[in-house]
Amino acid sequence: MKKKIKVLVVDDSAVVRKIISSTLDKHEDIEVVGTAPDPFVARNKILSLKPDVITLDVEMPRMDGLTFLKKLMTYYPIPTIMVSSLTQEGCDATLKALEAGAIDYVAKPTGRLSSDVKDVLDELYTKVKAASRAKVKRNDKEHSTKQTPSISHAKKTIEHNYTLFKGTNKIIAIGASTGGTEALKEVLIRMPPDSPAIAIVQHMPELFTSAFAKRLDDICSITVKEGKNGDSLIQGQAIIAPGNYHIRLRRSGAMYHIETNQESPVHYQRPSVDVLFDTVAKYAGENAIGVIMTGMGSDGATGLLKMKEAGAKTIAQDEDSCVVFGMPKEAIKLGAVDKIVPLQNIPDCISTFINA
Repeated sequence: MKKKIKVLVVDDSAVVRKIISSTLDKHEDIEVVGTAPDPFVARNKILSLKPDVITLDVEMPRMDGLTFLKKLMTYYPIPTIMVSSLTQEGCDATLKALEAGAIDYVAKPTGRLSSDVKDVLDELYTKVKAASRAKVKRNDKEHSTKQTPSISHAKKTIEHNYTLFKGTNKIIAIGASTGGTEALKEVLIRMPPDSPAIAIVQHMPELFTSAFAKRLDDICSITVKEGKNGDSLIQGQAIIAPGNYHIRLRRSGAMYHIETNQESPVHYQRPSVDVLFDTVAKYAGENAIGVIMTGMGSDGATGLLKMKEAGAKTIAQDEDSCVVFGMPKEAIKLGAVDKIVPLQNIPDCISTFINA
């Protein structure tokens, strides 16, 4: 019999603990081994129960989830899914948690019986399964300090040795999911001010994409913004698909812009990487570079193949540097990838393709 995934649910709300634990326990491949109302109880249960995955509330008394997560990733790394309220404060805290080592996040379910709650719980089940296979690294304190953006890292003071790009009509299209927030940061922070226009799909809900774009804009030399319908794709700027909206590339003469829509999810996702990549293949062709990064599932694989067939250069993040080697793996299996490289080499690989 296949080993069950052991889960510990940490939340200060008894109602939420019951909703999450009872729902996850219904799945044959998951066993909720315990619950905890705060990090102090959770610490003892982690040591005694040795769960494979933790679901962790962001906002709790005695010690907040972010502080606990940082301690956990320093001394006892374990795959963690953050459970966050969909408020601006909750979004900001969740992004900090992803920087600190959390694998993924879901919106906090309420006690109301609704299809929305069911969708959240279905999403949690899928993400718990992915987290059980994810790579978790010990959080080196010094490294963490260097990597955590502060006001002193504002874009005006960032110094990089840039390889200058040539050409202004290139388009870079990037798709990512689980583990992608940190992976995208590592790529975008190394993109020079004269970078070709970048369009990004990162699987995220509403509100999160706005907060994510703002955090990246604060630390990158390029401008990073949440996309809006009709936005032009211009040199030195990255546009992130807004949560719950697909983005499509459109072309008018030599200029590119995006259109947003709320058509049906693709691969259960909205925004979908495939939706973006399909239109990049159609309207940019050989002027495009496609990058598929860490994430579960197969979204983006067929779109990347269309890009390659249209003459675009394509890159996949390698297995060792992925948190979850799902989307890149599927693209590689389809023969959609020109280069497979570690995360840290993706900016240089993009530069090589642009300057070729």
